[in-house]
Amino acid sequence: MKLEQAIQSTKFKSELQKAGLNILYTAWWLKTVMSQELKTFGLTHEQYNVLRILNGKYPTPMCVRDIACRMIEKNSNVPRIIDRLELKLLVARSTSATDKRETLIAITQNGQNLLAASTQSVDQLFEQLIQMNQQDATVLNNLLEQIRDKEG
Repeated sequence: MKLEQAIQSTKFKSELQKAGLNILYTAWWLKTVMSQELKTFGLTHEQYNVLRILNGKYPTPMCVRDIACRMIEKNSNVPRIIDRLELKLLVARSTSATDKRETLIAITQNGQNLLAASTQSVDQLFEQLIQMNQQDATVLNNLLEQIRDKEG
């Protein structure tokens, strides 16, 4: 769908402004579709992100601060997300052996199983929705990273 149809407007200051709005709208759309898919697994996209982060470090547990630094959405309330994942038995908490004040989080086997199933579903969804060849995907990735060169 063209951006003009999606937001019902044809007035843009420039192609640059339109590109920025197009990125924002597309990101919102992908997040919405992905959230609907993850809901079938009982996960939010933030919970899914935490599970992916923990799985990437498995079997080494991580502290909450390090998880928060790797989140896609930097404003996420990581302690609350971890509380919910712990209630679902998808992560486990432990106390650091070196610093008793530090809580460490690790993904459980249940968490790994749910992550594998949900990732397979999300990957299939993205293959259906984002239909472009590898060369175009590389160009898009480079353009998006060029925009974010000003980050941090």
